[in-house]
Amino acid sequence: MSTRRAFLQQASLASTALFMHPSSFFEADELIGIQLYTLREEAKKDIRATIGKIAGVGYNSVEVFNYKDGKFFGLSPEDFKAIFTQYNLKTPSGHYSMPNFLIKGDEDELKRTVADAAKMSHDFFTIPYLTPEMRTSLDDYKKLAEKINKAAEVVKSAGMRLAYHNHDFEFKDWGDGKRGFDIFLKETDPSLVNFEMDIYWITKAGVDPIAMIKTIPGRIKMWHVKDMDNTPEKSFTEVGSGVINYKEIFKYRQQSGMEYFFVEQDQVRIPVYESISKSYQYIKQNIVS
Repeated sequence: MSTRRAFLQQASLASTALFMHPSSFFEADELIGIQLYTLREEAKKDIRATIGKIAGVGYNSVEVFNYKDGKFFGLSPEDFKAIFTQYNLKTPSGHYSMPNFLIKGDEDELKRTVADAAKMSHDFFTIPYLTPEMRTSLDDYKKLAEKINKAAEVVKSAGMRLAYHNHDFEFKDWGDGKRGFDIFLKETDPSLVNFEMDIYWITKAGVDPIAMIKTIPGRIKMWHVKDMDNTPEKSFTEVGSGVINYKEIFKYRQQSGMEYFFVEQDQVRIPVYESISKSYQYIKQNIVS
């Protein structure tokens, strides 16, 4: 009896540990995600078939995009979510642009968008991009940091966490080594604002992803995993086909605080389903095996 009781206690502790540490949960369940933007042309033609084919490749997690006027690809959040449920796919994050809020401070747009995102059962509400007119100076970044903090409060009240997704322009040197990304690091609330590190774009900006993880450990909750080819253009390529050392970077996932990662390829040069299958197989065989 005492042996059985000890076993049950140990099992309970192990279960609790997995719940409390998402990176351990990732290792157990092999969550391999994809950003739907990679298949944007296919999704516009037939969103249901596209999601089904993603599941068929083996992905079990999808980061969504294309929210506009209360709908995704013409579908209500409820109907959109139902497709993922049908294929047993998680949707832990979504990309939400909110231009009127970020430019004009339109809080109605913020509240509507967050309310619809919550219907998707996301863990993260992600700001994906800043248009050129949003980022004309360091002062713009300071104003954006204030708005991101405000958005994060609304997101938290809806049961999600906010993340900001980088490109390369945030690392532009405005003089004396001052960069927009540094303003986001310093002037956003670390208890509310997380980051989704796009490893391609941060590498293209000349920043070491591992060094960034060490700079803000625990705050980079998601990664975009895309590779860079070995050409002067530094173009996008399938994961494992380029120069980014993902085997090494993934060693730092716990220090990063990474809970989810998503394959993304902004442009593909081979048939798109062949492309996402190639990235999936590399990750499956070399990263999460």
